[in-house]
Amino acid sequence: MAETKGKFDFAIDRGGTFTDVFARLPDGRERVLKLLSRDPQNYKDAPTEGIRRVLEEETGRAFPRDRPVDTSLIGWIRMGTTVATNALLEREGERTALLVTKGFKDLLHIGTQARPKLFDLEVAVPEVLYEEVIEVDERVVLWQDGCQLARKAPKCIVTGSTGDRLEVWKELDLERVEKDLRGVLSRGITSLAVLLLHSYTWSDHEKAVGALARNLGFTQVSLSSEVMPMVRAVPRGYTVCADAYLTPKIHQYLKGFTSGFKDALKDVDVLFMQSDGGLTPMHQFCGSRAILSGPAGGVVGYAITSYSQMEKKPVIGFDMGGTSTDVSRYAGRYEHVFEATTAGVTLQAPQLDINTVAAGGGSRLFFRSGMFVVGPESAGAHPGPACYRKGGPLTVTDANLALGRLLPSFFPKIFGPGENEPLSLEETMKHFQNLTQDINLFLSSSQAQSNMSSSSYSEMSVEEVAMGFIRVANEAMCRPIRALTQAKGHDTSQHVLACFGGAGGQHACAIARSLGMKTVFIHKYSGVLSAYGLALADVVEEVQEPCSLQYQQQSFSELDRRVEQLSKRCLDVLRARGFTSDKITTEVFLHLRYEGTDCALMVTAAGYPRNSQTCVAGDFRSAFTRRYLKEFGFTIADRPIMVDDIRVRGCGKSGIKSVHKSKNGGEQAKPVTTTKCYFEDGYLDTGVYMWEELLCGQSIQGPAIIIDKNSTILVEPCCEACLTEGGDVCMTVGSDPHCVHGTELNTVQLSIFSHRFMSIAEQMGRVLQRTSISTNIKERLDFSCAVFGPDGGLVSNAPHIPVHLGAMQETVQYQIKSLGNSLKEGDVILSNHPCAGGSHLPDLTVITPVFRKGVKCPVFFVASRGHHADIGGITPGSMPPHSTSLQQEGAVFISFKLVTGGVFQEEAVTEALMAPAQYPGSSGTRNLHDNLSDLRAQVAANQRGSQLVGELIDSYGLAVVQAYMGYIQSNAELAVRDMLRDFARRRRQQTGSLEVDSEDFMDDGTPVRLRVQINEEEGSAAFDFTGTGTEVWGNCNAPRAITLSALIYCLRCMVGQDIPLNQGCLAPVKVIIPPGSILQPSQNAAVVGGNVLTSQRVVDVIFKAFDVCAASQGCMNNVSFGSERIGYYETVAGGAGAGPHWNGRSGVHSHMTNTRITDPEILEKRYPVILEQFALRPGSGGAGKYCGGDGVIRKLIFRDKVVLSVLSERRSTRPYGLQGGEDGVAGLNLLHRADGRVLNLGAKTSVSLEPGDMFCLYTPGGGGYGREEEEANGKPQTKKRRLNEAFPERGSVFEYRMAQEGV
Repeated sequence: MAETKGKFDFAIDRGGTFTDVFARLPDGRERVLKLLSRDPQNYKDAPTEGIRRVLEEETGRAFPRDRPVDTSLIGWIRMGTTVATNALLEREGERTALLVTKGFKDLLHIGTQARPKLFDLEVAVPEVLYEEVIEVDERVVLWQDGCQLARKAPKCIVTGSTGDRLEVWKELDLERVEKDLRGVLSRGITSLAVLLLHSYTWSDHEKAVGALARNLGFTQVSLSSEVMPMVRAVPRGYTVCADAYLTPKIHQYLKGFTSGFKDALKDVDVLFMQSDGGLTPMHQFCGSRAILSGPAGGVVGYAITSYSQMEKKPVIGFDMGGTSTDVSRYAGRYEHVFEATTAGVTLQAPQLDINTVAAGGGSRLFFRSGMFVVGPESAGAHPGPACYRKGGPLTVTDANLALGRLLPSFFPKIFGPGENEPLSLEETMKHFQNLTQDINLFLSSSQAQSNMSSSSYSEMSVEEVAMGFIRVANEAMCRPIRALTQAKGHDTSQHVLACFGGAGGQHACAIARSLGMKTVFIHKYSGVLSAYGLALADVVEEVQEPCSLQYQQQSFSELDRRVEQLSKRCLDVLRARGFTSDKITTEVFLHLRYEGTDCALMVTAAGYPRNSQTCVAGDFRSAFTRRYLKEFGFTIADRPIMVDDIRVRGCGKSGIKSVHKSKNGGEQAKPVTTTKCYFEDGYLDTGVYMWEELLCGQSIQGPAIIIDKNSTILVEPCCEACLTEGGDVCMTVGSDPHCVHGTELNTVQLSIFSHRFMSIAEQMGRVLQRTSISTNIKERLDFSCAVFGPDGGLVSNAPHIPVHLGAMQETVQYQIKSLGNSLKEGDVILSNHPCAGGSHLPDLTVITPVFRKGVKCPVFFVASRGHHADIGGITPGSMPPHSTSLQQEGAVFISFKLVTGGVFQEEAVTEALMAPAQYPGSSGTRNLHDNLSDLRAQVAANQRGSQLVGELIDSYGLAVVQAYMGYIQSNAELAVRDMLRDFARRRRQQTGSLEVDSEDFMDDGTPVRLRVQINEEEGSAAFDFTGTGTEVWGNCNAPRAITLSALIYCLRCMVGQDIPLNQGCLAPVKVIIPPGSILQPSQNAAVVGGNVLTSQRVVDVIFKAFDVCAASQGCMNNVSFGSERIGYYETVAGGAGAGPHWNGRSGVHSHMTNTRITDPEILEKRYPVILEQFALRPGSGGAGKYCGGDGVIRKLIFRDKVVLSVLSERRSTRPYGLQGGEDGVAGLNLLHRADGRVLNLGAKTSVSLEPGDMFCLYTPGGGGYGREEEEANGKPQTKKRRLNEAFPERGSVFEYRMAQEGV
């Protein structure tokens, strides 16, 4: 199909700024072309213009711009486009309505209920894509064998495509739906997204609505059951909305594109790249599959060109652009994800795992509180970097220019207001001189304050500053590459770095060296690799169906039947597109998981042939267990394996084969000129070579610069570049001779060490997640890992779970005081007691001292804290709502040696976990197997941390590593002192006082009081909680560690920028908590509610004192239910408080929690419950100039007998408003009994429920800020930002971090 002899073939990548064209000419030659995507003065459409220019220049015939292009000479056109992505980023899609099951009109507004940025008080969540919602009074529920609900009338029983049986509780009223749809049409909305619960398996209701809507005249109707039939209503809903919102825009673009050609390209094969890396015919290109259309071409390009060239060595793709960098991996097979977030919208569709980080050529450079910071803010295309002559800021591009790594004389003159000037080195140097002056001023004043000797401080030069920013940018880009590889058990250093995109070549050597890679590969078309990848790609047809079968012998015949059916559909489609059978391959995937877990893997049986014990498509059990072992470090031998989805991917082989061969050249390559380039050794003579003049086999020793039309490659000292037979550049990376660093402060090295320490904590977390077994740690990611200094002071912590922030430091310091010199190498300590820095008992902390040969005491500590689902006590889940003593809440550990001399103390820890059974009404742990497995996983994570700390010390020396640990803590201290000084200055000017105070109350009337005395000169403060109420008879007592966590969280929010979160944050702060109070209770006080409720009140009191924002809901709304067979726990969102320039977000978690909520379809599939309603609670947010966010309404009908436990606050006290804003509405917990009685359950209760009982949760709203303005149009508007500025990142590494920060 790819052979079109005698004709021109085009592969075109239409990006946001540039359009890249790759053309294969009739005589086999290849041409590349780059032009602006938008240039309305010269042409209407860039791809059409690119084709027109090539045809005109190569044939010598005129192809006038004002006439449709003659297509008789065109073989095929393949395109990748950012049309859909840009429409999503700019929110410029089609006006859309959403039709959804009654009770769920706000489901997609609430989403997962987690906020995207943990420390942003103004919760920025992208608005939904639809304009109107129609609720449909229909309901389908899954059949449950044990369901004890009384049935008033026989329900219609149907069978879904998964094999599951369902009950139709409420039939569809099409007359009512028609009336609602006509109303929407009359308001000019013609695009419709349909999301009905459980339609992934039974779609009759959706299909009926779809047929009706099309008959009524809707031009775009997207059904969730057709767009992506996978379980989980929220991501499926986002996906169907994106499809309805974006597909009309794509059709509109295609209509405009085809109109530029004769007969609208009727006889030309036109294919578009989809997000999964496969091509599809133009008329089937749709919104939900188009988001990664542009970047996908680049992945295909490097995968096909680099992997085959590099003897099957796995490849990391590194595509560095202007605003961001894309990182991906290829090892002989494309790595797909099936759910990913772009511009804040989560899409459930097969897409290449492309990880985007906010660091590119246009990333801005900052010096903040003594630290070099790169991004995430970007200069964009306008004004662009300072050197573009349009008044832009300093960027990474400027740093490369200042160091002589970019040569203005080789760039076109397209800069400046008239777009006719060269890059401006003068402008760049002027900005750098100003910044260098600021940095040196800071360094000299820091020296004066700390009385450092003059010999330990030397001024930085402009070049040292620019070089510093380059090194920090490189380290920022290394972190996601490490995460991407190590998350799946791969060794980063065993990969090749395939570099493409305009900016990557300047950083490739340094990044490869930092990651331990030895080879960098840069394709000859690296500047236009996305376009070239389109020419190499195959046509793909994918089909997928949900499934609910167990992977076992009895199911194989049904699995085989369905696989055969799906394969036939793929083959039929590809044959209809002109492919012969020998050009078609199909691959079968099963989405498999162990029963009772959520960790599903999309598995192919390639390499695992069928046998008598497998299905026809291959040995999926072996493939699954091998991959599970590789990624997670263990398998669950006796656990059934479930099939969630069946997927078949058919490929029609249609990619071209490149036949380009470079000329051989024996002699040494000659530079066209020599320039001065700045490296660690200062300025070095650097040869400049033109890529097109290099011959095959020629090698170039660094330092050197290789230039072609679209990119600049820097060959660093100790590296060597060689031209391959195909005309590509292959670089061998040598080791860095500059690894010697002293203990004196170097601000660049400070930023790099900050990244390194964070990376250690992150990698510990990856090991813990991979090797743990429980849902809480493995899937909900409810854990933290951290590195501590020899004094137990926190150095780095990942992820930033607010309630863990300061608490682990207290735990480590308690052990140092308690165990002292008795700690030996091979010991590991377990602790959870509140008196030893614990938060609540289920959070078990495992601490490992790091020893160094020749040093008697530990040189560092590493620790991991994980939430165990059960550790005994009076209720399952160890979170009792009515506990009055610590012993009722589970097993207690103060300084327990979990490992002694390298031996895991299984017997002793088992005995301790079963010990709570000795107390009346209590049980030992109900899940010993998971406890032991997770504790081993925590030990393994610490072992990894200890190893990484050791490697860091090997590289730099112990004295240097410990010195920078101190400097990083000082840096956090400095940022907090700056914030306190700034607040004190404003406060003094407004009131003349440097003292603030506030008070708030728990629902039982217990006051939490705070007085803060600020010292403006020192930038320090005393936080005095004297006057706070006494310890309570109940479990809302909060250990001291909780107050410290809340305080660190508040300080970080008030600083307002990324700072290292470590013990330095608390150095300027003195904390006074009266012993015996609710914030420092006695040793045996119950504390489970203090962790989840009182922590929120501490935050409220601090923010009220500093007048930061109105109160958020101030509660976590802990709801759990269970029986002998099942147990479930959730926390539920409410309203966020408004602030000085923002409205509070509705239906979101705030402050000390950020837990994701279980999807409605998963909840109903796994538990004996029906979710009747999950929506916003209108009017519950406080009114004001800026309004507080609304709480939510959540109604659960129970299908079986269960015990319900509720632990909540703000049921009698209301979340406060500020500056004249009104208070938010208090929450309410109601129980509707099946017999009609309605009961108020109060804030904290445990109650036995019967089938048919309904629990109704009404969560509190946030407080308003400022007096409400009387004018009708007086509501202030919050500033809108382009969504890639607010949400620049994407990919599996980003999703993992979001999930970690969403616990």
